[in-house]
Amino acid sequence: MKILILCTGNSCRSQMAQGFLQSYSNKYRVFSAGTFPATEVNSRAITVMSEEGIDISRNTPENVNLYLNEEWDFVITVCDDANETCPVFPGKVMHRLHFGFEDPSKASGSEEFIMSEFRRIRDEIKTTFYIFYNDFLI
Repeated sequence: MKILILCTGNSCRSQMAQGFLQSYSNKYRVFSAGTFPATEVNSRAITVMSEEGIDISRNTPENVNLYLNEEWDFVITVCDDANETCPVFPGKVMHRLHFGFEDPSKASGSEEFIMSEFRRIRDEIKTTFYIFYNDFLI
């Protein structure tokens, strides 16, 4: 089974979702990409995922164009912008889902507050993708 998680920058939310899904089972091929990928994974996302025992430090943001012609069991958008600008996949997509999460990289204020936002979004992603895993993949 192949799953693509799509976000705008592919630096936070989609990387976290990919990390969680891969941690639940190694029998699925999970990828993430962005409609306008950043140059690197957000360091705060790396930090909050490491608190969960998941290492995404070696991940790199990818452009969704790399995956358009492939077949997917699931294409899942995790931000409203990616949902609205999601390209057409000429390859076969069996299921297209949307789970919208706020962008923690847009948080402003103290470092403590920003990190609390990254943790809040991380926890929302963890819960949502665990439910997805149990409902669709097991």
